[in-house]
Amino acid sequence: MKIKPKKLEKGQTVGIIAPASPLYNRSDLTRGIQTLEEWGFRVKVGKNVNNKYEYLAGTDQERAHDFNEMFADPEVDAIFVTQGGYGSARMMRYIDFELVRQNPKIFIGYSDITSLHLAIHKFTNLVTFHGPGMAGFNPEDLSEYRKDHLFKALTKEEPIGEISLSDKKKWINIINKGDAEGELVGGNLSLVCASLGTPFEIDTKGKILFLEEVWTEPWILDHSFTHLLNAGKLQEAAGIVIGECTNCEPFKHNPGFHVTFSLEDILYEFLEPLKIPAIHGLPIGHTKDLATLPIGVGARLEATNGKLFVTETGVS
Repeated sequence: MKIKPKKLEKGQTVGIIAPASPLYNRSDLTRGIQTLEEWGFRVKVGKNVNNKYEYLAGTDQERAHDFNEMFADPEVDAIFVTQGGYGSARMMRYIDFELVRQNPKIFIGYSDITSLHLAIHKFTNLVTFHGPGMAGFNPEDLSEYRKDHLFKALTKEEPIGEISLSDKKKWINIINKGDAEGELVGGNLSLVCASLGTPFEIDTKGKILFLEEVWTEPWILDHSFTHLLNAGKLQEAAGIVIGECTNCEPFKHNPGFHVTFSLEDILYEFLEPLKIPAIHGLPIGHTKDLATLPIGVGARLEATNGKLFVTETGVS
């Protein structure tokens, strides 16, 4: 049975944890906390947030401790991560998923946090949110589009509706026309692939699958899409939505080898033959104007018109 967290309201407490990589500048966290407080929220910071263990924000046990503690804490109403990077999957064996199921709360992040979204969805059926981390909660990085879509997703009981383009000059690439409805699932392409063969492997059957990636050469994207195709995940989906995929092009100075394929070439190569509704270009993932998406709720893809609608609220 699907579980939805309660909507976030002013005066409530946001817990902050670092499940993956550490922040490069501690002031990013300070600025993020200031923004949340200006919006009217209280803030509680995990005790290990500023830890560093090489490229991780603390040991696996330390990061999992903060995750579990925030879900167990009755004063905390929502849990925001500092950022992605790397390491979320490493702490999976230390997470108490029954604790999460018994204490449903808003949980939001993206990029490496995809691993946690997939696991929480698989083991608890809690709706979580693919959206910005605290590193971008400051006036420089927090565009009006990003803020508006965050509040739509976390504070409103009605469905988000259309995930619109952030700029009228941008456009949607329609790969396959058609309409589809299903539960919204997905996240970062690399992390979705990494879930295959694990207990939290993504289920795409009859679902609207959204994917995004950043700083990845087309031949590596080819590898990832080949993996998903060979695993049956692409062809089982009811519809596919690809985000903007920032800087997913051949590296300028040190390519692995000579490359001519573009991102679009790869998308047409893998998605067009499936003949299921598919579009590319929505502001999902590593982009300034990032839309927050609830994972595990109903959605409708109108690929013929290049539109995605979230038709079910993610909060109660």
